[in-house]
Amino acid sequence: MLANAMKSLFAGAVLIAGAAQADEIVVGGKNFTEQQLLTAMTAQLLEAKGFEVDSRGGMGSAAVRQAMENGQIDVYWEYTGTSLITYNKVEEKLDADATYAKVKELDAGKGIVWLDASAANNTYALAMRKAEAAEMGIVTLSDLAAKVNENAGLTLASNAEWYARPDGLKPLQEAYGFEFSRSDVKRMDSGLVYEALKNGDVNVGLVFATDGRIPAFDFVTLKDDKGYFPAYALAPVVRAEVLEKNPGIGEALNALSAKLDDATMAKLNARVDVEKVSIENVAAEFLKEQGLV
Repeated sequence: MLANAMKSLFAGAVLIAGAAQADEIVVGGKNFTEQQLLTAMTAQLLEAKGFEVDSRGGMGSAAVRQAMENGQIDVYWEYTGTSLITYNKVEEKLDADATYAKVKELDAGKGIVWLDASAANNTYALAMRKAEAAEMGIVTLSDLAAKVNENAGLTLASNAEWYARPDGLKPLQEAYGFEFSRSDVKRMDSGLVYEALKNGDVNVGLVFATDGRIPAFDFVTLKDDKGYFPAYALAPVVRAEVLEKNPGIGEALNALSAKLDDATMAKLNARVDVEKVSIENVAAEFLKEQGLV
């Protein structure tokens, strides 16, 4: 009887272990460098904590959000401004703290939990070559507006989407009281903006605040002194039912989030985009350096 009891206990343990292993955590991510890094870091970190992980990076923004709402993705990193404006259709201008609080509240109703926001804010920004900005005395967007109004002959590179967006160039110019002439705005792919600015083909470029090419190419972002651009704080989001079953996910990702800010993300992005180190290696190095694994 003792032998039979031992066999039953062993069989039960196998079933429990098998069930635990079958309950994979599906990590999603978007299809640009910063997101690919975060997907890799999340997968590696959760695996180091003992979770079974299925990594599905490289998705479009709308696709990864829809996949989470449908229960196909369990965790990924999102930007507060994207959830507020794109997914929740909130038009009210909110500061960074209010934006986080609002998306946390709205997404909770959809079964999505926002974990701790990092200090990284990947918002839009206008950048210049550091030396030229210093020479012209341009530190803020108000300084830029004044120079444009003085007919200083400045040119701007922007991607076509932001040029035409209802929250893009036109309302920015209205907010700051200036206007680039049509001929002084060069529309191009986002990646080409950095090259055009670096090569001196334009004076000002639309960039993303945490892009690694900003420090690598010696650019400076102009201070948004009127608070025009929305906050795009970076934070991990998790499906509520998954987090309830696996609270360790929240603990691990909050610890990672606490290590991220604009300068850190820019450095990590540059390791990939400028130094051409693989995403997996950059992710692994960072997790080890920060004592997370």
